Amino acid sequence: MKAAIENFSPDLFDRLYNKRESVIKTYCWTCYLPHAQFTSDTIKLGANKFMLTFSDIDMGELLIFFNAFSLMKHKIFHMNRNSMKLLSVKTRKLQTIKETELIVKMQSSLIARKHNSDDNTDVYYTFDEPEFSDIVKENLKIFLQRINIECDTSDFSIVPLKGKKVVTRTMGQFVDGNIGIYKITGNLRLLEILYAAGIGTRRSAGHGKFEIIF
Repeated sequence: MKAAIENFSPDLFDRLYNKRESVIKTYCWTCYLPHAQFTSDTIKLGANKFMLTFSDIDMGELLIFFNAFSLMKHKIFHMNRNSMKLLSVKTRKLQTIKETELIVKMQSSLIARKHNSDDNTDVYYTFDEPEFSDIVKENLKIFLQRINIECDTSDFSIVPLKGKKVVTRTMGQFVDGNIGIYKITGNLRLLEILYAAGIGTRRSAGHGKFEIIF
C-alpha cells in the first residue's frame, strides 16, 4: 500500500506515513489467506494468491488508493525471499445500514487497547474481560476526536456473541486480539463510520475490519 501511494501521490504518502508525527488513518483492510499456516517467521499459503479488502470513510482518499492500486497492476513487487504481483482491482459497494443494531463477524482481529501516556505503556483487552466494551468505546471516542468527526457515541455498545481470543503481531509486538461474532449498537451515522473505517485500534495495520451478517 505504501509503495502504491508513494508512486501515485507523494503528497498523500507524506501526509499519511511521515515520521514526524503519528497520523490516525481513516481506512482499514483485511487479507484473506487461503489455507494459511503460520510459523514464527513465515506464512505458508495453500495457493499462490491472496485477496485484500480495503475500505475508507474518506471517499477522496479512497479514490486515490483505487487509482494507486490500479497503477500497480501486473508489476512485480519484490519482498524478502519472495515477490507478489497485483492481478486485479475491483470495487464493491458497502451494504446500506438501516438498523441501529448489527450482528457482525470480524474479518481481522479487533484490538482493544488502553494507553497510559504517563509511562507510554499499553494494556490490551479480550472479549471475556468486563472492561472490554468500555475500552472499545473509549478507542472509538479517541478516533473520532483525532479525525475531527462529531458523532454521538452515547448509545454505542459491543457485546460478544461468539468471541475468540487470538494473539497477533502488531507493530513488532505480540498482542491480544479478538475475532468472532459480535453485536454492535449505535446510531446509523456511527455504524456507517465503523463499517468503513473499522473498529478498535491498529486498524490501518490490518485490524478491526468486519462484515455484516445480520
